[in-house]
Amino acid sequence: MSRQQGRRTLQDLATAAGLSLAATSYALRGIRGSPATILRVRQLADEMGYTVDPIARALASGRTGWVGVSGSLRDLWQQDFSVLLTRALRGKGRFATIADADADPALERRIIEQFAAQRVDGALVSPVDPTADYWRLLGPEVTVVSIGDALTARPGSGSVLFDNAYGVRTAFAHLVELGHRRIGLLAPALPSTPGRPAQLLAPEIAEALGVDLVAISAPAATDEAVEIVAGLLSGSHRPTGVFCLSDSLAFAVYRAAREQGLRIPEDLSVIGYDDHQLAVLVEPGLTTMAWDEDAIVQAAVSQLEAPGGVPLFRPELIVRGSTCAI
Repeated sequence: MSRQQGRRTLQDLATAAGLSLAATSYALRGIRGSPATILRVRQLADEMGYTVDPIARALASGRTGWVGVSGSLRDLWQQDFSVLLTRALRGKGRFATIADADADPALERRIIEQFAAQRVDGALVSPVDPTADYWRLLGPEVTVVSIGDALTARPGSGSVLFDNAYGVRTAFAHLVELGHRRIGLLAPALPSTPGRPAQLLAPEIAEALGVDLVAISAPAATDEAVEIVAGLLSGSHRPTGVFCLSDSLAFAVYRAAREQGLRIPEDLSVIGYDDHQLAVLVEPGLTTMAWDEDAIVQAAVSQLEAPGGVPLFRPELIVRGSTCAI
């Protein structure tokens, strides 16, 4: 009776391919070698039943190949953005473990602890609390890139920043130009986190523009925010325009307005933030602040490879049918 063949090694594959260990490893990962060599090595690996031993690779290289991705995934834009990050990482031969912080700093801390326990090589994070000390739980050997806000308590972290001052000012100015003066601000509710930069900027910018601002917080999930938005829209002294710091919240305004018999934009102008793919599908189309998502993803993943610099992205006002003059 023949013995069961043991696990194939990289040396076995290299011998069969007639290549060095390094050349075989590069070909398997598709990062060096001619297309014909890469195809031949991968076909040989399949025929021989060779698979990479992740433990051995991590011990040999000190790297796991895994990157933690964290954000608050009840927000529709962050859902899509996380998918874009994972695709970009896959294109670099890396894999993502995605975690939902759910706008909760306590949960975000547990996620960071888990990333540290998993020994991820890096982390791409849209932080709930960028000022928290728990970011230091990821040691200096882990490349951390924060998207949107800088991690002030973890010096040395990479950052891809958003020019929210420009975005907030542009959104308010658009409504003011249309004649709106009493404007609602709808911001994501964060249980115990300091105000986000966009939220902190809004009252100052609104005052400078002569806006009578009514600011409220609501859950990030659209369905959970509807009831809170209904309170904002009730009464004779309601705002004539609403600026939402996410498109998810803007969609909640659409539903609440419909339930109260308010027409968008004739009775209520609405501006969102992020330009989620659904913004062109709702009726009327949502006026919103749009990001260059592909460029943001490229900048974030590039910082994992070569940290340095702080790219700043400015949103663009996309005017659709949800705003009009009063």
